[in-house]
Amino acid sequence: MSGVEVLRALHRHRLPDDPLVLPGPWDAVSARVCVDAGFPALATPSAGIAASLGYEDGATPAAEMFAAVARIARAVEVPVSADVEDGYGLAPKELVERLLEAGAVGCNLEDSHGGALKDPARHADWLAEVRSAAGDRLFVNARVDTFARGDGDPERAIERAALYVAAGADCVYPIGAPVDVLPLLRAGIQGPINVFARLDGPRAAELGELGATRITFGPGLQRRATGALREIAAHLR
Repeated sequence: MSGVEVLRALHRHRLPDDPLVLPGPWDAVSARVCVDAGFPALATPSAGIAASLGYEDGATPAAEMFAAVARIARAVEVPVSADVEDGYGLAPKELVERLLEAGAVGCNLEDSHGGALKDPARHADWLAEVRSAAGDRLFVNARVDTFARGDGDPERAIERAALYVAAGADCVYPIGAPVDVLPLLRAGIQGPINVFARLDGPRAAELGELGATRITFGPGLQRRATGALREIAAHLR
C-alpha cells in the first residue's frame, strides 16, 4: 500500500480502547526515535517545529515549515502527516503540491487565523478545493478550533465538523475539547475524531473509550525534551 493508504487503514476499525496514537516529532532525529519505538505513523506539530527553528507558534515561514516536514519524511519510512496550520494563504493546488513534494501523506488544516475562527461555510468550501486538488493522495485532518478560539460550545463544534466531513475531510480534530465532552462529540460527529492529549493526562485507552479514534500531542514531546535538556545543561553548568 502507499503511505496514504496505510495512514487511512490505521484509522479504520479501531477498538474503543485502542485509538491510533501518533507522536509529534519536530526533526529527523526525534522522528527516528518515534519509529524505533514502534509507532506506525507520525504527525508533526507546527508549534514544536516552530520552537525548534526559533520561531513563535504560528510565525514559521511556509518555506521553512515545508523544509522541516521534508527532513522528517525523508528520515523515516512510515507515513507522515504534517500540521501546516491554516495553509499559509496558499491556493489549494499549491498547498497540496508542496505537501506532496515534502513527502507528507496527510495534513492538519485549522479553521482559525490570527486567533479568530473562520467562517465555517467558507472554510468548508476551501477544504473541498483542497480535497479536489489532492484526490486520494492526502489524508485531511480538519481542525475545529471552537474550543481553542471560540466559545467552547460542543454543538457549534459538531456543526463545523459536519461541514468539513461533507467537504471531504478524512478526520476532524476538535482541539482543546474537554475530556467530559468527548462522548457528546463522538455521538454527533461522523468519522474519525482526533483528540489532543497531554503527556500527563488521561491514558490513550481512556480517551479512546470516550470517543477518540486518533490521539496526538501537539508540541508536548518537543517541550518535554526541551525540559530534559534544560536539566542536563544546568547539571553540566
